[in-house]
Amino acid sequence: MESAEIRRRWLSFFEERGHAVVPSASLIADDPTLLLVNAGMVPFKPYFLGETKPPAPRATSVQKCVRTPDIEEVGKTTRHGTFFQMCGNFSFGDYFKEGAIKYAWELLTSSVADGGYGLEPEKLWITVYLDDDEAEQIWREKIGVPAERIQRLGKKDNFWSMGVPGPCGPCSEINYDRGPEFGVEGGPAVNDERYVEIWNLVFMQYERGAGDGKEDFPILGDLPSKNIDTGLGLERLAMILQGVQNMYETDTLRVVMDKATELTGVRYGAAQGTDVSMRVVADHIRTSVMLIGDGVTPGNEGRGYVLRRIMRRAIRNMRLMGATGPVVQDLVDVVINTMGQQYPELVTDRKRIETVALAEEAAFLKAVKGGTNILDTAVTETKATGGTVLSGDKAFLLHDTWGFPIDLTLEMAAEQGLTVDEPGFRRLMQEQRDRAKADAKAKKTGHADMSAYREIADGSGATEFTGYATTQGESTIVGLLVNGVSAPAASEGDEVEVVLDRTPFYAEGGGQLADQGRIKLDTGAVIEIRDVQQPVPGVSVHKGSVQVGEVTVGASAYAAIDVRRRRAIARAHSATHLTHQALRDALGPTAAQAGSENSPGRFRFDFGSPNAVPGSVLTDVEQKINDVLSRELEVTAEIMSIDEAKKQGAIAEFGEKYGERVRVVTIGDFSKELCGGTHVGNTAQLGLVKLLGESSIGSGVRRVEALVGVDAYNFLAKEHTVVAQLQELVKGRPEELPEKIASMLGKLKDAEKEIEKFRAEKVLQAAAGLAQNAQDIKGVALVVGQVADGIGADDLRKLVLDVRGRIQGDRPAVVALFTVANDRPLTVIATNEAARERGLKAGDLVRTAAKTLGGGGGGKPDVAQGGGQNPAAVPEAISAVERLVVETV
Repeated sequence: MESAEIRRRWLSFFEERGHAVVPSASLIADDPTLLLVNAGMVPFKPYFLGETKPPAPRATSVQKCVRTPDIEEVGKTTRHGTFFQMCGNFSFGDYFKEGAIKYAWELLTSSVADGGYGLEPEKLWITVYLDDDEAEQIWREKIGVPAERIQRLGKKDNFWSMGVPGPCGPCSEINYDRGPEFGVEGGPAVNDERYVEIWNLVFMQYERGAGDGKEDFPILGDLPSKNIDTGLGLERLAMILQGVQNMYETDTLRVVMDKATELTGVRYGAAQGTDVSMRVVADHIRTSVMLIGDGVTPGNEGRGYVLRRIMRRAIRNMRLMGATGPVVQDLVDVVINTMGQQYPELVTDRKRIETVALAEEAAFLKAVKGGTNILDTAVTETKATGGTVLSGDKAFLLHDTWGFPIDLTLEMAAEQGLTVDEPGFRRLMQEQRDRAKADAKAKKTGHADMSAYREIADGSGATEFTGYATTQGESTIVGLLVNGVSAPAASEGDEVEVVLDRTPFYAEGGGQLADQGRIKLDTGAVIEIRDVQQPVPGVSVHKGSVQVGEVTVGASAYAAIDVRRRRAIARAHSATHLTHQALRDALGPTAAQAGSENSPGRFRFDFGSPNAVPGSVLTDVEQKINDVLSRELEVTAEIMSIDEAKKQGAIAEFGEKYGERVRVVTIGDFSKELCGGTHVGNTAQLGLVKLLGESSIGSGVRRVEALVGVDAYNFLAKEHTVVAQLQELVKGRPEELPEKIASMLGKLKDAEKEIEKFRAEKVLQAAAGLAQNAQDIKGVALVVGQVADGIGADDLRKLVLDVRGRIQGDRPAVVALFTVANDRPLTVIATNEAARERGLKAGDLVRTAAKTLGGGGGGKPDVAQGGGQNPAAVPEAISAVERLVVETV
């Protein structure tokens, strides 16, 4: 049974039994404590925590998940992987243990013809929590599982919580016996390799307190309603139903390994080393495609770094198997063709995914080249000091800065006869991980701070947003926090967070900055509002300070936003939509939104593009936007179902989470997007849009910045003044300025070339005299000294090589010249072959000189260059070179 069919049967089974089918959420977690969705229940977390009311009492999903804590173990075993799909069924206060157990048994053991998975009941083993007699009894008496195939395990294995205070409960796991070829018998308590877990049923019935680890926390009592959260690993079930040894041999991963074989000639199963590489490639390429598909782009931080790391690891392992050219295109295509059966959006977004992936491959191959130069320098320095071990910090620098895999460093160092301080490297890597874990833990502990907002939400419900229709209105203060703690009142000067029952203030979201303004109480108290956020879905928290009087919970208030600011932001937001559509028209659908910020009078818009946008294209985009403004198109907003929005062609932003009902903003016949922000009523209200330019903000992502309305006019007015000044200077009309200025710059460049040529000739004129005055040190011709200040490195190098060439070829020669340029000493030293035969190497001499100058240097045995910080030390450096020559010969 193919993976796509396993997924289809799961959703169909539970839909037929009254469960709402919930599409997989994006891998980009809508949770500040997570970089990526790492469990099937993550999208349902707000429901289990009571932050949001669930849309239905029963739900089911097949959720995309990524876990990367053990990324370096992927490939070494057949059990580690980064991407997986978690099939889940959920009950929010509806059915409980008996219902969950019966559904699981029915789906697993029903025949394939009847819509089940057709597993043999006698091969299924059950584990329950130590004292969960109820679950054990249901399995034994209601389902008929023999007592000898039911095992009790402790808190570590069969008890679930989120790791923070909140819902928790015992688990019951269903395990499949793969047979004696996988190990000894005795059930999952004895051998989890033979008895592999396929389905975990979590009975969420208790509330836990604070504590560390999986076992050290108190149970505070029963939850008001009991919930069900189950998870079946699709890949594990596929492994069983397809009769293969491990998940890497299942249909969605085996095809990737087959393509890798085609590209490298290496066959899976031929050798342990290449098998590891095959598994790395299969897992990491699939994960990369899924991440890019959900809008992640390679970068140096957060989820972007996760993507970059696994992509580069996959490319590196292809090279280890013998691939010499680009390979990502073929591998990505295989993944899209396979996974596209389950996620059709991958096929739709194929071009964008390929563009991002290919750009990262090119960037990595370039980084490998640059990192190789750094590694060569490190190897040279290590050897120069007589060392045989490349330091751990050098290996870490290559890994952290250049994305250089440690195995590549090990291999290339070995080629140079060096080993690598792996323990030192691992220590630095662990320190980096510890810092990351500490940051993640700090974020998680912030979860407790949400309780005050949740209490307000529980007591008063969601905040009604009136800002689409009005900019001011009456409301009531239903919540008040002072210094992050709930309080009944606040006084003049206090920093406060205020929750209203209804508000015209827009909370920051969707790239739009929050409104600012004032809240006035009937008592005369005034609160100046600087920011509005939604820390809990649906609850708008107004942040500001009490200017006058006392503020109390329950008081009547009048909220009014800064209308001028709102209108400026609305113009920017509508301009962002126009820019998005114009860029897509010019560059294609790959120019998908990757982020934005709409602020008063200006905006920035991030979009996918592997290359810089030509100036001519940007000009055309700007022209198109302003043409739309002149058409005076109506801007409307409509609430509709997500399916209807998609049918109408509305554009959705990657990474955004949408409900069943969405708001669609339409600008005439030009643009249609899912958006919760505020906008103008007509494009004519924008006045003018001026694109300031575009730049790169990461691999495959570009950023356009622009001005709108009065800000755009002021910018153009300043530009006009500058143009007028240039006209006066060059005596030409505006249209003649580019040609005239280009002509002037050309003449200036020609003059600089003449000056450079004259300076070089003057420098080289000294070569003959320097060669004639060479010292004789035991048969070695030594030319050492300081030449005129201001000579550049290139000219000094030419002079040194010219002097060396003027000394007879059979006579050992050393030329070491010094200069001072820009207040920094510089030296270039060259030796001929006869001198090198007597042990005089340019690199050794330069290091001695540069150390005296307070700097460093290096190069090859025949010519080397160095510098320092102390110009006054040049005479001492000259003496040091002379001494070393004498000592060597």
